[in-house]
Amino acid sequence: MFTNIFNSAKAHIRGGKKYPKINGTVTFKETKNGILMTAKINGLPQKIGNCTGKFLGFHIHEGNSCTGNLEDEFKNAKTHLNTTNCPHPFHIGDLPPLIENNGYAYMSVLINKFKIKDILGKTIIIHSSSDDFTTQPSGNSGTKIACGIIK
Repeated sequence: MFTNIFNSAKAHIRGGKKYPKINGTVTFKETKNGILMTAKINGLPQKIGNCTGKFLGFHIHEGNSCTGNLEDEFKNAKTHLNTTNCPHPFHIGDLPPLIENNGYAYMSVLINKFKIKDILGKTIIIHSSSDDFTTQPSGNSGTKIACGIIK
């Protein structure tokens, strides 16, 4: 079990074999109004053409490993963290999407769905497509392309 006495956590994100250039960090800091989550990610797949800015699904998953198999290299990250048994998009692990900007994404958001203790040791996943916020159980957000463990 992970211990954390500072009310903060961090995940180092790394891309899989198809997207090895993806890297970055996601930080979590408890405040009196919720968790301030900040993501800084580089090397994301880019949308080409006039309509740029690819939306990518972004979730906390219940697994504690960024390992898998040939079909799903992050299979052991498992599914969205959902300790409250709510439908998607109301899982504890459902987050706003990342918006790619020339391969880079920056996002900072205040979330009151969980505490640091609830997410320590869990995985955070970037998906290949946008989350439709409707399809059960995970928003039809495509394959897992990057992963990090929250410590």
